Amino acid sequence: QVQLVESGGGLVQAGDSLRLSCAASERTLNTRARGWYRQAPGKEREVVAAISRGGSTTWYADSVKGRFTISRDNADNTVYLQMNSLKPEDTAVYYCAMGDSTATLRQGRIFGSWGQGTQVTVSS
Repeated sequence: QVQLVESGGGLVQAGDSLRLSCAASERTLNTRARGWYRQAPGKEREVVAAISRGGSTTWYADSVKGRFTISRDNADNTVYLQMNSLKPEDTAVYYCAMGDSTATLRQGRIFGSWGQGTQVTVSS
């Protein structure tokens, strides 16, 4: 089974930046759309950003629009989430996933299982 491994989280202050990475164990994932989700304590998991197979289409949740940027490097089979101007409300465990399209990822319809995620903590 294909595995996705998230990394890059950490403890930062409000206004700082972080770059998350999601590496896939198989190159075939370049045929899939990819997305980033997050789950804060006591809340349900929510989609944050998604990117199409070729990278030409992206989508962002309103809460992160203008601050976060999703990108992918198909040569490295990796997806990134650049997070700028971080806020305390961005504190969560961040997960990546793959799916058919940005539309299905927005609906939470993913392939495979969730990885272990990477913790992002933003202090005020």
